[in-house]
Parts: sequence; structure tokens; C-alpha cells
Amino acid sequence: QVLLRESGPGLLKPSQTLNLTCTVSGGSITANYYYWSWLRQPPGKRLEWIGYISFSGTVYYSPTLESRAIISRDTCKNELGLQLTSVTPEDTAVYYCARSPDTDAAYFTSLDQFDYWGRGTQVTVSS
Repeated sequence: QVLLRESGPGLLKPSQTLNLTCTVSGGSITANYYYWSWLRQPPGKRLEWIGYISFSGTVYYSPTLESRAIISRDTCKNELGLQLTSVTPEDTAVYYCARSPDTDAAYFTSLDQFDYWGRGTQVTVSS
């Protein structure tokens, strides 16, 4: 059983930088051939894929967020990271991390298309 747990600040002000962590247990983030995604769901809107980091460390981003997002990993801690710069209220959402066995994750529209995902963490951007 692979468990993913997101953690982060909860509340930010506009223009600040969001930093989230996804702690993974029960499986290595370097195991072949998995892709570890970050996604978000704003209130009342559909799930949005942000990007993924592969088992080998290759990163791929959604074109709409790649100018502001950085996905990283700490293989010693078995953790994933998401940094999102210059946040605005439009970045308010529940943020998730999830695992998939292929790169089609970029086209997934629901969490149950992944084989494992976390419970999510609420991020609110407000002045």
C-alpha cells in the first residue's frame, strides 16, 4: 500500500510563493516506471494537472503553469515538492499529489485514474 500525504502552509497572501510537500510511504519515488503528479482543484471547478516528476527525475509541466511551477524531489526523504510562485486568489484550490504508471497522467481528469493519491491539502490565497 502506497500512501501519499500532502502538507503545506494553508493560507498565503497574493504574490507569495507556495511550497508544498508530498510525503510518500510504502513505495519509492524512484521505482520504475512511475510518474508522480501534482494536481489541484479550485472550488467549483474541474481537476487541473500541474505537472509530474518521473522515476528518473524528468519533469514535465502543464503549459499554463510551467512559468510559475517547480516540481522537485528528495530521494533520501522520499518526498516530492511543489513550488508555485507569485500566487493569486485564482490559485486557491485543494492540491493533490498522485502516482501513475505512465505519462498519460497529463490527460487524466479525475483522481481515480491514478493508482494512488493523497487526501489533498487546502491552499487559500487571500489578502
